[in-house]
Amino acid sequence: MFKPKLVVTIRYPAAVEERLEREFDVRRETSGRALSSAELLALAEGADAMLITPMDRLDAAFFERVSKSVKVISTYSVGLDHIDVKSAAARDISIGYTPGANSDATAEIAMLLMLGAARRAYEGQELVRTQSWSETSRPILGLELSGKSLGIIGMGRIGQAVAKRARAFGMQIHYANPVELSQDITGESIYHRSLAEMLPLCHFLSLHAPETAKTHNMIDAKTLALLPHGAILINTARGGLIVDSDVIAALKSGQLAAAGLDVFEMEPALNPDYLILNNVFLLPHLGSATIETRTRMGMICLDNISAVLLGKTAPSLAQS
Repeated sequence: MFKPKLVVTIRYPAAVEERLEREFDVRRETSGRALSSAELLALAEGADAMLITPMDRLDAAFFERVSKSVKVISTYSVGLDHIDVKSAAARDISIGYTPGANSDATAEIAMLLMLGAARRAYEGQELVRTQSWSETSRPILGLELSGKSLGIIGMGRIGQAVAKRARAFGMQIHYANPVELSQDITGESIYHRSLAEMLPLCHFLSLHAPETAKTHNMIDAKTLALLPHGAILINTARGGLIVDSDVIAALKSGQLAAAGLDVFEMEPALNPDYLILNNVFLLPHLGSATIETRTRMGMICLDNISAVLLGKTAPSLAQS
């Protein structure tokens, strides 16, 4: 039985691996490291499709040189900022992705960051792990979510999922979005046409916008100054949305009481100044990292690939 040749660059959850071996002739890189463009091009030679991750950067030069045999590339992500989609279209290569698959998992991480930052969880962990906790320890006093206002930048699937969970904590929701959404979707959330209008009202600010030329470095010293003194910043979207040095300065000055960060512009590297601050709660990009979500994402990727190769309608292809 003929099996399409598929390039795979990482290991996947068990159910996805079983399907890979069953349906495809897998050409795999097993090092676990990010591959260079030259290595990706070599793997793709003669392949029918590729299953990649955000670690794999596919720029215009890649698409100029990639094997003519490649008909579809599916990325194990919601974001597409690591792929030159227009260059792919020029080569008639379909690009699949996984919109909506990680909404609940990422919303849960946003709430974890919100609670961890507000309740000074890092400091508490350090007290216990260093065996410094005693009856005479100074209490670690944090902030409650209940009764606070949460500003959401980007009211897409993930932003909506965060709003739903935050309401259960008794928070009032404000949001900034390119367009105002139906009240059926947002409930009692309050829409703002500009950040300048919304930010002064936000005790917490959670980022859920895509990274584009317009949103890159949108959270800088100027925007941070619009927040109430002692606000808390949460980022589960893209590291490039914030200016690290400005956020760090705000954490040091008290303009930000705390921050919860799951993403970083140059990850896995991050600004080392974050590591010396007690009031920042850091995670290694765990937004979609659940067995359920990662399995679902893998299956969507394979559905996209199979559909394109069979000439059928794929569930989720990017538009150039």
